[in-house]
Amino acid sequence: MDKIAKDVGDIQSRLIDHRPVVQGEIRYFVREFEEKRGFRESRLLDNLNKMVVETNEQMLPKCSEHMHQHLYEALTRLEAANHMSQRIQQRALEAQQSTQLQVTIDRRKEDWDEFLKEQLRLKEEVDEEHAKAVGRLSVMYSEMKKDLAKFSRF
Repeated sequence: MDKIAKDVGDIQSRLIDHRPVVQGEIRYFVREFEEKRGFRESRLLDNLNKMVVETNEQMLPKCSEHMHQHLYEALTRLEAANHMSQRIQQRALEAQQSTQLQVTIDRRKEDWDEFLKEQLRLKEEVDEEHAKAVGRLSVMYSEMKKDLAKFSRF
C-alpha cells in the first residue's frame, strides 16, 4: 500500500505541481537565450574589433598625415597673416606719429608766430613810450634851457 500511495502521490504531484517542469522549461529558455545572445554579442564585438583594427591601421595614419599637412599649411598662413597685420599696425603707428608730429610742428609754428606778434606789439609800445619820454625830456630840457637862459642874463 505504501507503494500505491507513493505512486498516487507522484501522479498527483505531477498532475497538480508543475514547478519542476516549468523550472526545466525556464532553464532551457534561459540557456537558449544566453547562447543566441552570446553569439550575437560575439559577432557584434568581432565586427567592432575589425572596424577598430581597420581604423587604426588604415584611417588613422591617413587622417594623421592629412591633419599634419593641413595644420602646417594653416600655421604658415596664420604666420603670414600675423606678419602682415603687424606691418599694417606699424605703418598705422608711424602714420599716427607722423601726423602727431606734424600737428605739433604746426602748433609750434603758430605759437612762434603769435610770440613774434606779441614781441612786435611790445616793441611798438616800448618805442611809443620811449618817444613820449624823449618828447617830455626834450620839453623839459628846453624849458630848463629857457630858464637857464633867463638866469644867465642877469
